Amino acid sequence: MPKRGRTNGFARQITTRRDYENASAVAKRLSNQADRDSAAERRLQALLKELDEYDELEDEESEDRADLRYSGPRRRWSDNGSDGNGSDDS
Repeated sequence: MPKRGRTNGFARQITTRRDYENASAVAKRLSNQADRDSAAERRLQALLKELDEYDELEDEESEDRADLRYSGPRRRWSDNGSDGNGSDDS
C-alpha cells in the first residue's frame, strides 16, 4: 500500500478495513449530532476525507490485483490425462 502524507491531525490515516469501519461509524455518529461545534465539524470533514482516500486506494489495489491474475486457460487436475492415483492402465 502506498504511503500518504500526514493529514491535518484531526483524523488518523485509515490503513485497514477495520479502521475504515470504525471511522465510518464515528463519522455517522458525528453527522447525526445537530449541535456540532467547529472542532467536531473539522473532525467530521477530516474523517470523510480519509474515508474517501481509503476508498480510492482500495479501488486502485483491486484494479492492480485484477491485472496480476492469471489469464491463461483454467485447468483441472484431471485434465493431465492420469487418474491421479499414480497407476497407468496401459
